[in-house]
Formats: sequence, C-alpha cells, structure tokens
Amino acid sequence: MQNDTIFALASAAGRAGIAVLRLSGPGAATALAALGCVLPGPRKAVRAHFKHPVTKNLLDDGLLLWFPAPASFTGEDVAELHVHGGRAVVESVLAALSGIAGLRPAEPGEFTRRAFEHGKFDLTQAEALADLIDAETQSQQRQALRQMGGALKELYDDWRHRLVQSLAHLEAVIDFPDEDLPQDVADKIWGEVEDLRKSIAAHLDDGGRGERVRAGIVAVIIGPPNAGKSTLLNALARREAAIVSPIPGTTRDVIEVHMDLGGYAVTLIDTAGLRESGDEIENEGIKRARDNAACADLKIAVFDGAIYPVRETATMEMIDKDTLVVINKSDLVQVASDKVSGKDGNVSFISAKSGQGMEAFAARLLQCVRSKTETGATAPLTRIRHRRALEDCRDALARAREAALAELAAEDLRFAARALGRLTGRVDVEELLDVVFRDFCIGK
Repeated sequence: MQNDTIFALASAAGRAGIAVLRLSGPGAATALAALGCVLPGPRKAVRAHFKHPVTKNLLDDGLLLWFPAPASFTGEDVAELHVHGGRAVVESVLAALSGIAGLRPAEPGEFTRRAFEHGKFDLTQAEALADLIDAETQSQQRQALRQMGGALKELYDDWRHRLVQSLAHLEAVIDFPDEDLPQDVADKIWGEVEDLRKSIAAHLDDGGRGERVRAGIVAVIIGPPNAGKSTLLNALARREAAIVSPIPGTTRDVIEVHMDLGGYAVTLIDTAGLRESGDEIENEGIKRARDNAACADLKIAVFDGAIYPVRETATMEMIDKDTLVVINKSDLVQVASDKVSGKDGNVSFISAKSGQGMEAFAARLLQCVRSKTETGATAPLTRIRHRRALEDCRDALARAREAALAELAAEDLRFAARALGRLTGRVDVEELLDVVFRDFCIGK
C-alpha cells in the first residue's frame, strides 16, 4: 500500500562498521520524531541519537539523512539511518521502527518498485539496478551502468514513439475517411513500420551477447581420459578445484568453476573423459559431458600431447567453430619444433602442469570470450523477458503488413505497441489520441 511507510536494512546483512536503514513513505518524518530525532536539512548528514520510542533508551549514536519528496530515490519522503553495524544495534533499531504506528517492514524490491511507480525510472533501469548490485565482473558492471543510465530505455522509447505515431495515423485513416488527410499517409505508415521491424530484428540478432555478459560465458572442457582436462581447469582457476589422477575415468561428474577472466564472468566445466566404458556411473558422466558441451557457449577440446598428432575420434567429432583445440603435455610432443611452437593451425600447445604456453592460451580464451560478448553502439538485450517482448513486437509488425484489412493491421500494431510497452512498463492509450489530434487536427 502506497500510504504505508516502509523500512528495511539497505546495506548487507552481517557484522560491519556501518549499517544503513532506510525509511520511505508519508510517515517517515513522524517516525524520526518518535526516535527522538530533529528533522535535518535536505540531503545533509547530521549526527543523531536514536532513542527507543517508548523507553527513550539510547539505541545508537549515528548519522541521519533526510530526502524530502519528490527528490528522493523512491519519490517519497525518505530517511536513512546510518548506525553501527553490530547485530544488536541493527536489531534494536529495527525492532523500535516496528513498534511505530504506520510503519511496516518493506517487501523484497519494494523501494525500487515505489521508485518505478513514481516515475524515477522505467523497468529496464530497475532491472539494471538489480544487475549492478549483483555484478561480479567489470563487464557486468559496465553493462548494468549503461542500462541504468537509460541506454535501453531511450532505444525502446524511440521505437514506441515511432510505432504509436504510425498506429495513430492508421487509426485516423480508418476512423475519419472523409477528412482531408494527406494522400501519402498510408505509404508513410508502412514504410515506417517496415523500418521499425528491421531495426527490431537486427537488435534481436545479437547472438545473445548481452545475456552472456549478464549470466556469464559457459566453457566446457572436453577430451579423452588422461588428456589433462582437470589439470587445465585447475591451472585456469588457479586452485585445486578438480582431482587430478593418472587413473583414467577419475572425473565422473561435471565440475563447475566460476571465475573472472579479464573482467568477464566465465563458468568453466570439467567433464568426464570421452570413451567407451563398461562402468555405468562413468557412462552417465560421459552422457553429462556431451549434454553440457551441446549447450555450452564455448568448448575447449583437450588432446594428449604424448600421442600427438593422433587425436581421439569421439572428441574430434564434437569440434566446431565454437571450439578451442588444445594439445596438452606439449613437453611430450614428438614432432617438429614449428608445430610445438603453436603453428599447427589454430591449435594451442600447452603444458597445464608446468605452465608452458598457458599465458598465450589464456589470452586466446579471453579474446574468444570477448568476441562472444562485446556489443556495438546499441545497448544489448540483457534478459529473456526483453527478447520475448521484442519477438512478439517484430512478429506483430510483420503480420500488420500482410493484413487484408486496415482494421486488422491496426490491431496488430496495437499488439506491437503493447509488447514494447511491456519492456519499459509504459502503456498509454491517451498517447494515441494526442498524436491523432495533433497531427491531423480532426474535428476542427
């Protein structure tokens, strides 16, 4: 309920030097008075003694900030209590706030939702805020900041403005056939609709780059037993994440390691060696290896340098354009020195155990990750929700061009406009009327 005043711990839970408690709503000022605080000037940090509303016992000696509506995060009156971060202090202040009439604990995401409802930002920016809080790598941070700054909002708002314009003109042609409308209105409508459809189709055809940045690249290590897959995983992760043993079939289940590779989130997956086996458990591990490889963004095929140039057939069959080929145990490779140095096509010769060639391979892996995530000037899609709405919009625009009747075409354009409105959270029927009467002066 918007009439409620909500409160919650805004900083991370747990012991810390400082904890921030946030209040938002019409009763924020009253709550501060109940805590024995004098309302400070807007956006100024002042020292405050927070006292229990009933017993008047001192709860903490901290800082108080006041953000009056509408110049606040939520658009409502907002107060921030900066208190010492010990559990006893935080819990005592939260308990005191709970006892004040008209206050209640905030629901998950409720501060951000109130900010959206007060027009502080649209849905894409709200999602970006969540992404920024969860960002673990620099690429995720950059993408979230770009989206929070309105990059997607501006793009989607522009598309929606153009679509509403075309729909309003088509509605005018349908509803006011006797008015003195420009002769080329219909041609302009369908030219604009087709341009918009192409723009949206190009935006969708991005290879999932923004989603990969947000969720991270998945790279699966495949290869025969004892090729050194687990050793390579440990070398890239820089820790003993997988058991290494000379016994074939040691790795039977998938092992995942989440890492920051040059500012990009990467999930490395070690898998069971690909071979024919009579062991039921090992066969299940091999099946999981194939399943993970089929869904991966990138595969790293590892071969045993001790038998190079012989390469195991089952692994060779899984190599495609999204595969980096590695010959491990390069110190055991018994071929010409030009091939050992890495001149055998796009093959990387390494020794995961000694580290030979690992720096060059890690750079190659990073370059491949970048190629799958870097975007152009246009802000990328970051969520499946965006993709589904844009696919609905694109398909509706295509149907509108093929519709047998103008009325059916208008319905498809309305559906397309609603799909775009779902992206930002803005759906305004009055907008259509504004365009109609502004552009055509109907009913003068």
